[in-house]
Amino acid sequence: MIFTDLPSELIEDILIRCDPIDVAQAAQTCSTLRSIVYLSDNKLWRELYLLQPFDDPRTTVSQEGRPRPTPIAWGPELQHIMRARGVVTATDSLAVMKPGELKTILQTFLSMVWYVRPWTSPQSLGELSGNLLWVAAMLRRGFLDRLEEKGGASGEERQLIAQLHSYYGLTQADTSRQSRIKSRAYVYNMRNYRPENEYGPLLENGAVNWEHVQALHHVVSMHLVDLREDEDFVFAVFPMSLPFTQIVVPDGIDLDEEKDWAGVTGSWAVSFCFCDHRDLMTFNEANATHNDTSLFEDPDFREVFRSLDVNLVVTRTEHDPNHPTRPIIYFFGEMHDPSTSTMTGRVKMTTDDQVQWHFVSGDQGNAIWSSEGVQVGGLRSDFGVLGSWTTIFHDADDPVGS
Repeated sequence: MIFTDLPSELIEDILIRCDPIDVAQAAQTCSTLRSIVYLSDNKLWRELYLLQPFDDPRTTVSQEGRPRPTPIAWGPELQHIMRARGVVTATDSLAVMKPGELKTILQTFLSMVWYVRPWTSPQSLGELSGNLLWVAAMLRRGFLDRLEEKGGASGEERQLIAQLHSYYGLTQADTSRQSRIKSRAYVYNMRNYRPENEYGPLLENGAVNWEHVQALHHVVSMHLVDLREDEDFVFAVFPMSLPFTQIVVPDGIDLDEEKDWAGVTGSWAVSFCFCDHRDLMTFNEANATHNDTSLFEDPDFREVFRSLDVNLVVTRTEHDPNHPTRPIIYFFGEMHDPSTSTMTGRVKMTTDDQVQWHFVSGDQGNAIWSSEGVQVGGLRSDFGVLGSWTTIFHDADDPVGS
C-alpha cells in the first residue's frame, strides 16, 4: 500500500503531526496530497496552527484590547508565519527574501506581537504570551541588525523595522559605540522637535514616529542594562523588552466600559536622561549645516540618568469622537519625597490607534517641563511609556531629553 491509498482522514492525522513546512512540501509531491492539504476545509491548518508554540488566536486581543477579527484564516496565517521563520533562520536571511517581501515579513512578526492573549496579572508567569516568546526567539538571531546594516529600506519599511526593534529591546549591534552615537544624535537633534510633531516622537499626521521611539528606547535602555561594547548575549530581558509589551486586562475589567482604560491610576517610576545644555547647544550649532557627531564620539561625553516616583490619579475623562470607547483621560500626579514636583496631563489614542501621553510638570505646581510619549505595547503593559521632554516654552535654545 502506498501512502496516498490511506483514508484521507488518516493522512490528515499523520500530517498534523508534521512541521508545517514538511506538510507544504508533501503537498508538492502529488495531486492527492495537494488536494488534502490545500483544498480541504480549515481543520488541518487549524490543528497545525494550534500545535505550534503560539497563543491560540481565538483567545487573543489587540494592543488596544479589541477581540481578534473572525473568521481566522488558519492556513494563510500559518503559512506567512512559517515563511517569516524560514527567512530569519536562513544562513543568509536577506538573500532568501523575495523582492518586495520585507514588508510582509515585518508585518507578520508585528501581527504576532500585536495580537496576544492578555495577562490578568503581570505576576502570573503562566500567562506569558507564547507569541512574544516565539518572536523573541526568532529575532535574537540578528535579523534586525542585518536589516539596519544593509539599509535601503523604504520609509514605510523603516518605520516597521523601528517599531519591531522598539518592541524587541536591545540587539547585539545596540551595544556598539557607533550605534549609541547614532541614537544620541537623533534624540538630541533639536530639529526633530517641532510644533508639527507636538515636540515629540510623532509624525505630522499624528501617528507614531517609530524611528524616533527606537532612538529614545536605545538611549534610555543603555542606562538600564549593563552590557559592554560588542558583548555577546542571547536576549536582554528587562522592563523595556518584548515580554513586557503584553497587554494587561485584570479579571472583571471591561475596557470598553472602564474610564481609566489605560491604567493611569497608580504608582509610576519616571526615568529621564539628558546631557549638559552646553553640549546640547554645541552639537546643534555644529549640525546646522552638516552632520557632525564628534560630540558623542568624545569618550568624555556624559549623560545624566535619574528616576523619580510619582502617584497618578485620574481627575476626569472627555469623550473622544474618534475613539468612542477610549475617552481622553486627564490626570494629576505628585512626586514622592523629597521632590515637591507635581504633574498634570492627558492620555488619548493616536490616529494609528497607539496610546499617546502628554504631561507637564514642575515644582509646587509651577509647570515648566513638557513631555510627549507613547505607550509601547498593549494597554497597561509593564513596558510603560517612552517619550521626550523639553520645556513648555519651546524656545529655540530649550533643552531636550528622553
